[in-house]
Amino acid sequence: MIEIRNLDFSYKKTPVFSDITLSFPEGSIYGLLGENGVGKTTLLKLICGLQRPASGTCTLDGQTCHDRLPSMLQRIVFLPDEVMLPDNSTPQRYVDELAPFYPTFSQGTFLRLMQELEVDADRKFREMSFGQQKKSLIAATLSLGTDYVLLDEPTNGLDIPSKAQFRSILSQRADERSTIIISTHQVRDVENLIDPIVILSNNAVLLNASVQRITEKLRFEYGTDQRADALYSEMQPGGYLNVVPNTDGAESQINIEALFNAVLRNKNTFRELFK
Repeated sequence: MIEIRNLDFSYKKTPVFSDITLSFPEGSIYGLLGENGVGKTTLLKLICGLQRPASGTCTLDGQTCHDRLPSMLQRIVFLPDEVMLPDNSTPQRYVDELAPFYPTFSQGTFLRLMQELEVDADRKFREMSFGQQKKSLIAATLSLGTDYVLLDEPTNGLDIPSKAQFRSILSQRADERSTIIISTHQVRDVENLIDPIVILSNNAVLLNASVQRITEKLRFEYGTDQRADALYSEMQPGGYLNVVPNTDGAESQINIEALFNAVLRNKNTFRELFK
């Protein structure tokens, strides 16, 4: 399990996190959401040990992340939004260089994922589109077989069919031993994958809750009118989407974009609802 306790972090004099406490138990695909600049990528770097907290702790199964011990590093992989790839290399050569560091790597899984994503493992990166390069990196990342997978904006650069392929292979990869964290702005690309949902803002964690708990507390209602008691309303064809307190236990389908906007506009209300 990833555990963050009373963590502070700043870039020089600019605070990013102030006394945040957060945990990521095994067996879930977490959605990490927030506006630009709130620290989503920084949090992923703290978890994989690329950044050191100013105070507090960040541990992975009891090991301090910034110690970057080999026994920890072989169990976690971080795929950034942008990766500099050597033009003359190929996905197969790229993964051949990674494989010795990951005892759980599977060449068979890599080739299967490359086939599902419709990318040639022996084609040079310089001959690929950005989307094909991104799919190659996703296949390489998921074939390493690590218990912890951190993905920063994984659907950037993917076309609509490729996004569907991504959702399919990530669903296959998820199991009760894995912890997958997806940092994204493209919430509709992963709306049916992520649960729980973590929302960051202004040095703090605004929300960390399962979809079940969110829909117990809130109702996402479509109607002809804008509700006066709505935490957030959005005009849509034929009426409004209203996010309202779920006072009668009614079931509804979560809309993550609407949830995100509701949280940002009602921070104190959400702290009370989900404390």
